[in-house]
Amino acid sequence: MEYAEFLSRMKEIKAMGYVKSHRTGDTGIGKTLEDLLGIEENNIAGPDFSTYELKAARKDSVSMLTLFTKAPEPKGANKRLLEAFGYRQRTRLGDQTKMLIHREEKIDESSVPTRDKELHVTVDSTKPNSVGLKLEIKSEKIIVVNEKGVDAYYDSDSLRQAFEKKYEKLIYVLAEHKKEQTSELFWYNEAFLLHGFDSERFLAFVGDGLVKLDLRLGHYEDGRPHDHGTCFRVLPKYLPQCFQGVQKIL
Repeated sequence: MEYAEFLSRMKEIKAMGYVKSHRTGDTGIGKTLEDLLGIEENNIAGPDFSTYELKAARKDSVSMLTLFTKAPEPKGANKRLLEAFGYRQRTRLGDQTKMLIHREEKIDESSVPTRDKELHVTVDSTKPNSVGLKLEIKSEKIIVVNEKGVDAYYDSDSLRQAFEKKYEKLIYVLAEHKKEQTSELFWYNEAFLLHGFDSERFLAFVGDGLVKLDLRLGHYEDGRPHDHGTCFRVLPKYLPQCFQGVQKIL
């Protein structure tokens, strides 16, 4: 599907008014739009159609959107963060450990073998999180500050490369939504064409706590470390401001 056909189809979808979600939960808004456009769902990295990435959001949503996935530098930083700040993988807990958690008793995480650890936490610039990690901006770098001296950071060049690899051009569709009985309905009535990474604005958003970093680290059953998708996330209303070019197309 080319851009002109997409735009024509989006005008038809807007004219349809509210449509019933094709899937329950947060992902229903994207799945329903893809179905209406005739875009086949897949997990392959790359544009959704032609050279365009497609993203949809509820207008008043407070659920953060994933911007892009990117492990911090230098190489191996995630592995060292997992070793230093990880805790016992919840899927591998024994009955005794589960009982301690249920009673809210403290577990000695220092005795947990590294291969049995996970680290699923959100990190931002407002305050240290539950394991003591915090983001700071220094000399156009995003630093994962911690008291154990683990070196982990993002520089502006690597951020730009990750962003532009994900978003050569992004079409961002917004929808009104409402509930009827047990179903959610969407009215896709606004869309923007976004392009160009605004690194200055992005760093400012990180500094203000509006963009957050999710660490999603664990291990496979055989003990190999596994990054489930370390990513930066942002509230839907701030997404367009991460781009240099913003054009309303619907």
